[in-house]
Amino acid sequence: MSIALVAKEAFSMSKKDRLKDIIIEKSLKRGDFTLASGAKSTYLFDLKTTMLDPEGANLIGHLVLDKLGSDIDAIGGLELGACPAVSNACVISYQIGRPLKTFYVRKEKKGRGTDQLIEGCSLKKGDKVVILDDVTTKGGSVKEAIKAVQNVGCEVIKVLSIVDRNEGAKANLAEDGIALDYIFSKDELLGE
Repeated sequence: MSIALVAKEAFSMSKKDRLKDIIIEKSLKRGDFTLASGAKSTYLFDLKTTMLDPEGANLIGHLVLDKLGSDIDAIGGLELGACPAVSNACVISYQIGRPLKTFYVRKEKKGRGTDQLIEGCSLKKGDKVVILDDVTTKGGSVKEAIKAVQNVGCEVIKVLSIVDRNEGAKANLAEDGIALDYIFSKDELLGE
């Protein structure tokens, strides 16, 4: 498909509808999978293929920013899943004149260089932060990022997931007083 045709097609649909098509085409896998939570599944959302696609990256950046609200100081997430989406949002935030601080939370310190757990912007005590995740299932992985930014005195406003699998993340995060927002639920993408 030519670039002009892709651009024309994308222009005629909403950003969310177009992103849905891209995720279904490039990132929805069928088979037997083990998830980060340890659960088994017959489908998987491998969002890296969408987050690293030029059109998908652009759409994710815009849709993430649409979901943030105006009182956010920074957005970040756990490596590796959130890295492309955080970068996409960073670039788009600058382009629209609302630059946000962005960061990544390592799973563990490297033990060399600056030996930081949080890489990117310098978070300050009191910063209002949104934690971004590519796919939430139970919420266990994203809790690592929440804890890291809370440990430097930031206020986590919410977790924003590109896709929520509706398998307990919302309830698990609510136990810690953190709201979960998402761009898509699994039902929207699976047609259930």
